[in-house]
Order: sequence, then structure tokens, then C-alpha cells
Amino acid sequence: MRKKPVVALVYDFDGTLSPGNMQEFGFIQAIGKSPEEFWKASDEIAKGQDASNILSYMKLMFDEAKKAGISLRREDFRRFGHQVELFEGVREWFKAVKDYGKSQGVIVEHYINSSGLAEIVEGTPIAKEFKRIFACSFLYDENGEAEWPGVAVDYTAKTQFLFKINKGILSIRDNKKVNESQMEENKRIPFSNMIYFGDGETDVPCMKIVKMFGGNSIAVYNPSIPKKRLTARKLLKQGRVNFITPAVYTKESRTYKVVCSIIDKIRIDSELAELAKFK
Repeated sequence: MRKKPVVALVYDFDGTLSPGNMQEFGFIQAIGKSPEEFWKASDEIAKGQDASNILSYMKLMFDEAKKAGISLRREDFRRFGHQVELFEGVREWFKAVKDYGKSQGVIVEHYINSSGLAEIVEGTPIAKEFKRIFACSFLYDENGEAEWPGVAVDYTAKTQFLFKINKGILSIRDNKKVNESQMEENKRIPFSNMIYFGDGETDVPCMKIVKMFGGNSIAVYNPSIPKKRLTARKLLKQGRVNFITPAVYTKESRTYKVVCSIIDKIRIDSELAELAKFK
């Protein structure tokens, strides 16, 4: 019996599934700042100490919450996650694509690969849709309070998770199996079976890797912000992505049509590969 191909849809979060940065839907308001004030302060920390932008925003979240008397437990982050806005059609998207894949004899899996916070994503209504959420996270003390960054994911660190998905490794901590040599046919999800969704230049390393190894990268853009479309068109012109599409995820959307067509191609390629084995 032919083995069903597994397809991985890998998503950035901020600007890709949501129209803003996840910290802007509750957390920043709770510490009495505007998004502009928060990100400016974060950038100043990074520039002033030549530090990671990711670790800088995580430290700022920690410090500002402490000043405001806000506890940062996992459940607090998840409460902020409840407030995160999503693009049109996102809530129904994951099941719709899985169902389409099933109708074509293809197994579809969804993954998050984000520089945002895993704990906030876990509070969103779509958290259960993902096989794994690869994102930043905190370490917690014996009282359950965040005390130190545990995982910091910048735009280059995101690429490591593509190789983990490729080999079927779900542990963030693992740095052994991911580097072990493995025959291509033994890898759980070949890059040609990956679809990467991102919205901007911080996604370029992942977009390029997926495209370079035969997969498909899609630059999505907020249709209400003209400069976002220009960014997507620039990525397409530079050959960094295969497709661009508005960040609309309904069954009537271009996004759905593009993804279903890619799934069709993966199914056909899988069938042809099986036929080529005949001796």
C-alpha cells in the first residue's frame, strides 16, 4: 500500500496569521504603554547594548510587567493570547486544508515558527490546530513566575526548526538528532512537501531554504496596508518566494486556491515517484 505523503504548513505568526504583533493585543496596554513606545524602548535596549532584538523585547516585557505589578505566569500569557486578533478565515482555515488534504490522500500538518511567544500563541483559539509551536518562551521559577528567557528565536534561529520538522523532531532542546546524517528517504517530511507562510523580510531565511530545497514559500500581506503588498511583491521579484497572496484564509480566497494546488502537485509527484520504482 502506498504511503500517504505528509505535508507541513509552517507559519510565522505576527503579520501572517494576525494583523499585528501579539504583544499589542493586551499585554502592552496592561503595562500602560502604546505599541510605539514599547517597540521603541525595545529597539533602544538592543541598539544601546548591541544585543538581540528578541532578548531585548523579552527583557522589556519582564521589566515592565514587574513595574506595573503584573504577574507573568503561563496562564497570564495565555489570557493575553485570548485577545489576539486573527485575519479573516484563520479560525476555519486549518480544518479546511486538512480536510482537502485528506480528500486527496495527503496528510496535512500545521506548525508555528515564530519570534513571538509560545505562551501567548497557546492562549489563542487556534493553538490546538498546531502539531508543534516553535517560538520564544520563558523559564519559570518554583512559583510559576517567568524569571528568564528559555528560548529566543530570531530570524536565523527559525531555520533550525525547518530541519527539525524535516526529520520529525519536535523537541526544541534537541541539538543532536537534528544534526545527524540521515538518508533523504528516511526524513519524515521532505522540504518539497513544505509550505512556508511569512509576511516580511525577517522570514526570508526560512522562505529561501524551503524554496531552494523544492518546497513552496508564500508571502502573505495585510490587504489594508499598501506597503505590505509592496514588500510581498519585492520578495517575489527577488525570487525569494513562489507566491504572494492577501492574508485572507477563507475557502474562497487566493490563499486557499494556491495551497490546494500545491497539495495537488505534491500528491501527483508522490504518485509519479511510486510509479518510477517499477522494475
